[in-house]
Amino acid sequence: MVQKNRASPLKVVGFCGLPGSGKSRAIDAIVGLGPVITMGDVIRNEAKKRNIEPTGENLGKIAKELREKGGQKVVADKCVDLIKAQNSDIIFVDGLRSMAEVNAFRREWKFPIIAIDLNEEERFKRLLLRGRSDDPKTIEELKERDKREMSLGITEVINKADYVILNDISVKKLQKKTKKLVNKIIKNY
Repeated sequence: MVQKNRASPLKVVGFCGLPGSGKSRAIDAIVGLGPVITMGDVIRNEAKKRNIEPTGENLGKIAKELREKGGQKVVADKCVDLIKAQNSDIIFVDGLRSMAEVNAFRREWKFPIIAIDLNEEERFKRLLLRGRSDDPKTIEELKERDKREMSLGITEVINKADYVILNDISVKKLQKKTKKLVNKIIKNY
């Protein structure tokens, strides 16, 4: 793993997981430690700029188009620029989708990754409760979204994550576990 800015005190930690796995709830526990750059927001902002409704299907098309034009790491490259503009020693990245994105971050920083894992049925229940405009309304829609995410390479990112938290626990326990792990990562960065 090559790290270009070894002298940089910046510590960047990534989070990944399938939709509804609990990444946002996990990150809520550590938000006070540093800013969170959400990769999906790059896509949602692009939809807003184009005046396109941010449905799951539309966001998927925009993400695909951006990657076709700018390569598999285009969203990560935009996030690297956002990270470098932050005034913080610790930054978190939410929503990794591919190893190309991981490698874009690892060209700049050590970039350990935490995967949040949860079974499909529980993820669907949580997404229904969340109710974001791009969230699936049926289990079939979730399977389709998972298929789209997997086609980008998220399975490999999850499988190669440095740490995995199984989120079959309460939100309070998830956040306690996440905070403890992140503090350990930061201490040993």
